[in-house]
Amino acid sequence: MKIATFNINGIKARFERLTEWLQDSQPDVALLQEIKSVDENFPREHFEDLGYRVETHGQKSFNGVAILSKLPLEDVTRGLPGDDSDEQARWIEASVIGDKGAVRVCGLYLPNGNPAPGPKYDYKLAWMERLHKRAQDLLADEMPALMAGDYNIIPQAEDAKRPDAWREDALFRPESREAFRKILNLGFTEAFRARTQGPGHYSFWDYQAGAWNRDDGIRIDHFLLSPQCADLMLDCYIQRDERAKEKPSDHVPVWLEIDL
Repeated sequence: MKIATFNINGIKARFERLTEWLQDSQPDVALLQEIKSVDENFPREHFEDLGYRVETHGQKSFNGVAILSKLPLEDVTRGLPGDDSDEQARWIEASVIGDKGAVRVCGLYLPNGNPAPGPKYDYKLAWMERLHKRAQDLLADEMPALMAGDYNIIPQAEDAKRPDAWREDALFRPESREAFRKILNLGFTEAFRARTQGPGHYSFWDYQAGAWNRDDGIRIDHFLLSPQCADLMLDCYIQRDERAKEKPSDHVPVWLEIDL
């Protein structure tokens, strides 16, 4: 089973790019972030015609997550538990039914948190506390599970071309990285780092200041796997070449292959 996470930075802006990517790369499951569309305006039928089941959790102009799956989906839920007043569309999950069993797939768009410190950073850390609780519940279920998407977290200095430029940014502040490690330390595997070590591996390049041409990137799109899911992992890699194509997102897809 091939699963990709991809922050597309707007379905309207990336409609053709996303269509071409799906046709060329053929993921079994695509977890999308920043669709920036209400559910009723998402071009569902177009992607259904490409062979995908479509589940969205959207809001107008901002945020929004989606699952596109060639495989059956069950028990779809929307919204991260723990705060009924939170109206931001940042979480969607479902059970994907593969040939050999099911995997609980959670797609997320974690808050950016800037400027930090401040209310937006407080929201980010509170959201991560809720994520920690959901992660505990996923482990308690003891079925293969993963949480994937744009975490807006630079885990280590080697995950940025210029780490010093990010020291005071919400993506790299110690509290952010500590909250990320707290989730990992429950027993999750950070899939990419389980396969690939060292610097120079990025999933995001800003549109400004020629960041792509200078390879001035950061790695903020991650797969976190439960132990049962980690046992199934075959590979995890970054599809870097998508950033060089016409009208790209500022993120590129990250892929997980599991034996399921």
